[in-house]
Amino acid sequence: MADYRLYQVKVSVLTPLHIGSGDVLLRDYDFKTAGQRTWVLNQDAILADAYDRAGGDMSDWNRLALLPGQPVCDDELYEGSPFVRYALAGVTSIDQVREQLKDVYDRPYLPGSSLKGALRTALGWKRWQMLGLKPDVRNLNRRREFAAQWYEQELFSEHSGKSPNKDTFRALQVADSAPVAAERLMLVNARVLNRGGTLGSPIELEAIRPDTVFETEIKIDLALFSAWAKRHHLELRGSDLLLNLPDILREYATRRLERQAAWFSQVSGAEKTAQYCRDLLKTTLPPNASFLQIGWGGGWESKTFADPLQTDRNFMESILRSPREGGYGLARGTRRPGDPFPKSRRVLVQVQRAPDGRTHETPLYPLGWVLVEMKEEK
Repeated sequence: MADYRLYQVKVSVLTPLHIGSGDVLLRDYDFKTAGQRTWVLNQDAILADAYDRAGGDMSDWNRLALLPGQPVCDDELYEGSPFVRYALAGVTSIDQVREQLKDVYDRPYLPGSSLKGALRTALGWKRWQMLGLKPDVRNLNRRREFAAQWYEQELFSEHSGKSPNKDTFRALQVADSAPVAAERLMLVNARVLNRGGTLGSPIELEAIRPDTVFETEIKIDLALFSAWAKRHHLELRGSDLLLNLPDILREYATRRLERQAAWFSQVSGAEKTAQYCRDLLKTTLPPNASFLQIGWGGGWESKTFADPLQTDRNFMESILRSPREGGYGLARGTRRPGDPFPKSRRVLVQVQRAPDGRTHETPLYPLGWVLVEMKEEK
């Protein structure tokens, strides 16, 4: 058996994809809108220019007290301007925009950690079924950040000692993708859609445009499942999971899309969103290809083994209760026992303006759906 299995991976963005940097862009400090575009500013260049203009004339030193976007005129905002880092199509009336993760040259990329996290959830979901596990609050750690530790060890670690060094995913290595041009970014207006059909406050995001393609590699280190590893006390379990990765991803994606289609079909005004999920379900994919939801917007269900957990209502209620009531505070806001969870989804909305000037927003797509194609290197 070869020491490793290597896949060349192509990830094609289907719906806007936001993987946050953790930072927020502020109007007139980080960005400015002009000419139906949003211009992300080069603060260093703007402040250096203001300093040069001030020179020895003390009256111009007030320019240095302005926000970076204030001394810049609209005609100074264009492609190639020293005051512009990059531009986004579209404008927003919101003063804060959540920033997309990018490299030091402002080029977005797909971090290996985001892709690996989604793969881990899918494989854990499958392993849960294989082992016949059941949700049981007695198996949860009382510290919220380690609540699922017992289940993670049961799913992915050797029984002997349950050492983190024996985690199956030591053998799964996912590289960061090659970056793409800043022109692949767009401005997205996302909303929280509640079960009753109402939309929450707008959330403005930088996001990767649909039809963007990322290229990366996935390597499975088979040596860690070999007799050599066993002799050196390095042997892992779970090779059956990793070697069947494409098939498991397709099975997991099918279940996720079925659940999303069912949820959106019950929400007034979300017919287009439900239909989009159904369209993906009807798509015939080639071998070693699967849909997957990653990044921001997938919600609780994309980060957990949602349907196995929700089979036990008592378990769900125990983790949804606030810490003061002996739970984990998973549910936010006002919630009565027995209320459905989660109660909302994040969606991209389509804004339409009526002849009287009023705007109407229609839920359009769930965010973060991609097509993953894996080609094994022989």
